[in-house]
Amino acid sequence: MRQKIMNFMRGRYGIDQFSNFLMGFGCALVFITIFIKSSLLYFLGMASFIYSYVRILSRDYQKRYRQNQKFLEKTAGIRAFFRKEKSKMNMRKTHRIFRCPECGQNVKVPKGKGKIAVTCPKCRCEFVKRS
Repeated sequence: MRQKIMNFMRGRYGIDQFSNFLMGFGCALVFITIFIKSSLLYFLGMASFIYSYVRILSRDYQKRYRQNQKFLEKTAGIRAFFRKEKSKMNMRKTHRIFRCPECGQNVKVPKGKGKIAVTCPKCRCEFVKRS
């Protein structure tokens, strides 16, 4: 069975970021219709699913690639923001972030060092904080 699926998908575009977004968007709309009875939202959700599968099963590589690149260009700022926030959340396990009282610069110091004198790398202002 697996070999048959692999043979069927040979030469087809497959899943990319835009298809994943369309599937998630469609799933969210269909889920929302559980609480808000709206045939329009249900129709948009199902249309999103269908278009996603059309993209996945398409044999036109260049067109699908251009669509995905355009999607990535339009969402680059949003994705960068969430990537930065995720990095900050992971960093907070090992570091603390303080704001310099003089210039407002964020200063990162390791956790668990007790009371320390923090020196701002931008304005050289020194302040004492508990890490």
